[in-house]
Amino acid sequence: MTLTYRIVIGMVAGLAVGLLLQWLSLPKEHVVSEFLTFGLIEGGGEIFISLLRMMVVPLVLVSLTCGAASLGATGRLGGKAIGLYLVTTAIAVTLALSLALIVDPGLDAGEIPDISYEAREAPSTKDTLVNIVPKNPIAAMADGAMLQIILFALLLGFSISQVGEAGARIQSVFEDLNAIFMKLITLVIELAPYGVFCLMVKLGVTVGWSEITKLLAYFLTVASALAIHMLVVYPTLLKLLSGLNPITYLKKMREPMLVAFSTSSSGATLPVTLRTVENRVGVSNSVASFAVPLGATINMDGTAIMQGVATVFIAQYYGIALGPEQLLMVVLTATMASIGTAAVPGVGLVMLAMVLDQVGLPVAGIGLIIGIDRLLDMMRTAVNVTGDGMVATVVAASEGELDQSKFDDPNAGRIIEPS
Repeated sequence: MTLTYRIVIGMVAGLAVGLLLQWLSLPKEHVVSEFLTFGLIEGGGEIFISLLRMMVVPLVLVSLTCGAASLGATGRLGGKAIGLYLVTTAIAVTLALSLALIVDPGLDAGEIPDISYEAREAPSTKDTLVNIVPKNPIAAMADGAMLQIILFALLLGFSISQVGEAGARIQSVFEDLNAIFMKLITLVIELAPYGVFCLMVKLGVTVGWSEITKLLAYFLTVASALAIHMLVVYPTLLKLLSGLNPITYLKKMREPMLVAFSTSSSGATLPVTLRTVENRVGVSNSVASFAVPLGATINMDGTAIMQGVATVFIAQYYGIALGPEQLLMVVLTATMASIGTAAVPGVGLVMLAMVLDQVGLPVAGIGLIIGIDRLLDMMRTAVNVTGDGMVATVVAASEGELDQSKFDDPNAGRIIEPS
């Protein structure tokens, strides 16, 4: 049985158990709730996410340093990757606005309890640029400041490539470390079915189904836009820009999609995404190690879709008409904010607050949709990691850094449970 099927089984079983526990409505002090649901099971999910996060910083540092040391075209790669991420984000928010204006999810929403929401202040452009450069690379690694780690690894890799024999010796050490970390990732993601089971039990117990019912039009509009972007926009771009088979690509990205859906974190899923893009899709380490961590940090297609639909929903709910200039401002703000607020915690809601402020809508409107954001966050994270892999694949194909035989091999890099 492949890892994908085991993850799906863990996901379905976990959700079923969670819904059963919610239906039983056991008090939190009950032994089942206290010891099992919010004890062992919740702890198991947190341990799984911690194991994934444990791999992110060392993997990005080592893998990206190897890639930068072996490939001198990081400037060209960076331009292509960032350009593609911006294009897909602009397409995402435009699609979301178009679909929301057709569906009109805010016109029939009825009475929704308004939850108070206090928006964090987004950093200025100057602060964003300054914060990319690490004052202390060790502190950046301790804090998980991904853009700072990426920049340091690129500079380190470039320096290694410039010092001849000494650099070659250090590069071989990093390549050995990279192979070890890839093996460690394989061992960690073997635990994915159990981690996913625990996470889905917690979701089934805590998700507010009554809130989803009240916001059904909004929920379905966001979900539909996410599905169109992942199953139509990405495959079309992949086919047009690389000529590769999009169905093969989507099949190979199933494991990162499922892990992303379960964890709601592109960062936590990064080790799985990176391993899949290299070992299953066939992207070279030099491209994957740059494009995938960059995408996990700045690629916000799923969040941009949520922002587009949420903006229209909140405007309609409060009876405020949005003109063409305001809709265009939503597209531009959401696209540029996908990079500008990358290092801010709670980036999705920070970006939405920025968008609402730009078009003159009440930021407090975020409180209308925050109740169901957890489930939509899971869906949009799956979209984001699919986009990370797609951009890496397109850039690799354009640079001649894609192993076509590995891409075409359905069994390349698969993890199969031993019989």
